[in-house]
Amino acid sequence: MPFAFVLQSRLGKALATTMIAGTAVLGTMPAQASDDLIVKYDQSQLLRLPRPASEIIIGNPAIADISVQSGNLLVITGKSFGITNVIALDANRNVIQDQRVLVKRDEGKVVNLHRGTDRQSYNCTPQCNPSIVIGDEQKYFEAIRSASQSKITFSERSSDAQQAGNQ
Repeated sequence: MPFAFVLQSRLGKALATTMIAGTAVLGTMPAQASDDLIVKYDQSQLLRLPRPASEIIIGNPAIADISVQSGNLLVITGKSFGITNVIALDANRNVIQDQRVLVKRDEGKVVNLHRGTDRQSYNCTPQCNPSIVIGDEQKYFEAIRSASQSKITFSERSSDAQQAGNQ
């Protein structure tokens, strides 16, 4: 048997095995459909319905949250990574829209610092500031969450004091 034929056969078998393995891996990953509404984690997207809805159902409220701005304008906020759906019903309980929602991380300007198995996340736009993302090291996550909450509380008190002074 010529060497080139054996090489082609081995190469062909290796490529076929790689393609089959790749297909098996891709088959286990959720595919992104072209009509998915993509919402980035901790951000919001608008969803305009073709007509007003009287009831809104979210498949998994741990992944996304919805607020209704008007009868046919929804604001969907990504709360956690994953896939869920939003179903809008009219007054007769007919489906207006069943929309798949994919919440994913905004990888644009994110830096992850890994120390062994611990991870800390930073948004770098243009300077790097700590941010918390599900999966960050618990001690880091709690420290940043606490500091953020203190800042929010401080801002709210300041705003309340200003409003009381204006009255």
